Amino acid sequence: MSTHDPSGPQPEGGGKPSFDKQPPQPGGGTPEGEPSGPTPSHEPSDGPGAYQGTYGGSPYGEPTPGQNPYGDSPYGQPPPGHGTGYGPGAHGTPGAGPVPGMPPIGTWPKRILARLIDYILMQVIGVIVVGPFTDLSTRNGSTEAFWLGCALYLVYEALMLGRDGQTLGKKAMKIRVAMLVDGNKPTPSAAWTRAAVFILPAVICCAALWWVVDGIFGVFDRPYRQCLHDKAAKTVVVTTEI
Repeated sequence: MSTHDPSGPQPEGGGKPSFDKQPPQPGGGTPEGEPSGPTPSHEPSDGPGAYQGTYGGSPYGEPTPGQNPYGDSPYGQPPPGHGTGYGPGAHGTPGAGPVPGMPPIGTWPKRILARLIDYILMQVIGVIVVGPFTDLSTRNGSTEAFWLGCALYLVYEALMLGRDGQTLGKKAMKIRVAMLVDGNKPTPSAAWTRAAVFILPAVICCAALWWVVDGIFGVFDRPYRQCLHDKAAKTVVVTTEI
């Protein structure tokens, strides 16, 4: 016979069983107020998200679908330093361009002929403009015609190269100027720098001497046959069928 008196004093805690002694909940759950499952971890996850991948892109910096992984190179190839070779012979092709897939470096006969075409064209325009005001038969005004021709050459070359990398002479010889880093057409600043370094020293000093020095430098330059004006502008001359 039980001797428990329900009217007697209640055990400490109001007679309610503690949570650690509650029977298991139906379905194997946990008592109310306690989190279910393992305690959340603050470690980074394996997929895109906190501390992983690229913001708004795929994990580990991989390109998203439809994205060119090598930027804006016109040849669809990685720019220099991306692991597929750089410079002539990178793919076993002597004289290959600086960017894989880029056309070969322009040959010297084509480059010289292109220069002659452009130079003669600009000097003819200079003579036509100055001729009515001077007597060129006595060489009077020949210096002014030369200076005007050089000024026209500077503007003409900078604008033409900035447009598509080709002057009329280069179009005739099927060569063009490209940025060394990615093969794109010269930027406006590169186009003006290239034209200025080729023309201005010739006007200030001795035209023939400067152009010989500039050209010889390119003959011995390796691997991209850059003249001094190419070095200054970070450009290179390549062949083209356009």
